[in-house]
Amino acid sequence: MNIIKKIVLWIIGLTITGIVLVILFALFGNYSSGERAGQVIKMSKKGYVFKTNEGQLNTGEIQQGIWNFSVKKSEPELLEKLRTAMNKGNRVTLHYDEKYVQIFFLGDTKYFVTKVEVLGK
Repeated sequence: MNIIKKIVLWIIGLTITGIVLVILFALFGNYSSGERAGQVIKMSKKGYVFKTNEGQLNTGEIQQGIWNFSVKKSEPELLEKLRTAMNKGNRVTLHYDEKYVQIFFLGDTKYFVTKVEVLGK
């Protein structure tokens, strides 16, 4: 009976460890990183319970000219730069990380802006 108890505890421990590793991977792992240039046309705060910061970038392409992105709450300086560039009509280059999955309490997209470069008009 003692050996069965040890096996069950090992299985429970491995399962919990696996779940924790998957959650950490989803939160901190990046599928890709890149840049997009255009003009910020919308910034908003969305959500009923978890308020997230969402934006849209007009890249000027004919087919898919609007790109949706999110900004983490822990990046207030990025939000301010984006709002200022949007209000002044400046073009920007947005550096972003793409997550493997969308994380509902961080944002509505898989794309999280990490840096903003203001280019001018």
